[in-house]
Amino acid sequence: MVLRDIWVGEAPIDPAALHAAFLAAHSHAGAVVSFTGAVRGHTRDGAIDHLWLDWYPGMTEASVAAIAQDGEDRFAPAGLMIHHRAGKIAAGEAIVFVAAASPHRRAAFEAADYVMDRLKSEAAFWKRETGDGFTRWVEPTAQDRDDLNRWSRG
Repeated sequence: MVLRDIWVGEAPIDPAALHAAFLAAHSHAGAVVSFTGAVRGHTRDGAIDHLWLDWYPGMTEASVAAIAQDGEDRFAPAGLMIHHRAGKIAAGEAIVFVAAASPHRRAAFEAADYVMDRLKSEAAFWKRETGDGFTRWVEPTAQDRDDLNRWSRG
């Protein structure tokens, strides 16, 4: 059975504390892999002040849980943690923390990578960047789609 911890909300996240808690909960695992994503401070349009991540409570958590379930079905990690912020997030602040634990490193790396690729392109969030003189909606890029599509090959 996978130990799963999923959270979506507007409160700041502390990646170091989440990592420490995940490690403590999975001390039996041979491998723990984690990823922290932060709001970029700069984009093609200039400096970013903040990202606004719209979400629909209930629907968004269900989309994240479905992604987690697919990752668990595919890679059978011993544990999986996904904490994702929503609302207004300043440049430099953590937006997402993902961790996977497994008896072996490859499954932990792949589970975390797969979950992040799916979150980036498919989770029920709507992103809007605001900076010096601009506001724009953010859609998945061609690279995001390529990253996602590689999981359907072979």
